[in-house]
Amino acid sequence: MSSVTHKNVIRLYEIYDEPKQMFLVMELVTGGELFDRIVKKSSYSEFEAALTIRTLCDALSYLHKKQIVHRDLKPENILYASDAEDADIKVADFGLARVVSGKDMMKTACGTPGYVAPEILKNQGYDSSAVDMWSAGVILYILLCGFPPFYEEELPALFEQILQARFDFPSPWWDNISKDAKNLVNGLLTIDPKKRLTADQVLENAWISGKAPREELPETIKSLKKYNASRKLKKAALGVMANNRLTKALEGLKVER
Repeated sequence: MSSVTHKNVIRLYEIYDEPKQMFLVMELVTGGELFDRIVKKSSYSEFEAALTIRTLCDALSYLHKKQIVHRDLKPENILYASDAEDADIKVADFGLARVVSGKDMMKTACGTPGYVAPEILKNQGYDSSAVDMWSAGVILYILLCGFPPFYEEELPALFEQILQARFDFPSPWWDNISKDAKNLVNGLLTIDPKKRLTADQVLENAWISGKAPREELPETIKSLKKYNASRKLKKAALGVMANNRLTKALEGLKVER
């Protein structure tokens, strides 16, 4: 992190390493998460989705050239620097990031289930930054229609969907989305990491570089509001469950004493 200097990647300014704990002095960002910002918009279009992905891929291109793989890209880890309308997007949370040399195989099965690449699930090792581009494809899909491409509630069924890249563009949500946008999604959600688009290839894409339609997508905003609300509810419920388990464990320790 200390070697990373990019306007769209959160900065690490200082490290205080003490015997029993470590303090990281990070760049302060106050603008909230990506999806929270979008659902507050009065209007939204493919053009705005393209701007978001272009910014994200600019950051990923920089990181990948430094051989850094994030491995946990998701909406919660894409933040805005401030509440300003023109605030920069910041890629955050490098807790699962790795530096790869090209000789090393990454074997850790990590990431967030709905955003994880198929090569990670195969548990055979993976050695490239292509895992980040799959996650970017999932984010793009959601930005365009308001819900994720892989949606099974049970993990085995979800992972089976991802392993086969089994997704589609259902009507009516995708009826007004351009063919170029769909082609880009397909290029990112490609099973073979060697055939998957790189960050630089995405940046060269005409749809990304200014040709995305500017017509409003009201249905996308409606769907995204529902998805964002359910995502936060699920996160809150998991937090309550974890807290309850911790409380019971502590009570158990008191009884044993």
